[in-house]
Amino acid sequence: MVTMTAGERRERDRRSYNAFLAECPGHELLATLSDKWLTLVVSALADGPRRHSELARTVAGASQKMLTQTLRKLERDGLVSRSVTVGVPARVDYQLTPLGESLLPVQRAIKAWAETHIGEVHAARARYDAPEN
Repeated sequence: MVTMTAGERRERDRRSYNAFLAECPGHELLATLSDKWLTLVVSALADGPRRHSELARTVAGASQKMLTQTLRKLERDGLVSRSVTVGVPARVDYQLTPLGESLLPVQRAIKAWAETHIGEVHAARARYDAPEN
């Protein structure tokens, strides 16, 4: 068994959760979760399972390729499940997993914050962009 000094343990712990380091869990997931399409797809699935075509209509502006890539990324990360019903044509449905559903309160909180503070953000932008007097 390798022993560490208290200083070595503190440094290890500091590095483990430093969001500025690539190996930090927060850094790893924040890059994924901040993706615009991912956020929109998760929101679209909040009310229950949907087919790809339904998602394409709901998530306006997403190309078929982008939507498919986003769904695959969500499935890979365990946030969405994909179920295929055999038939002609085959039916494919996507739905949030319990892990994906646990993300909804976070998204709703960010949306509420944005709606509450958008006026302040617009005012700050206008001040910043205004020519110097």
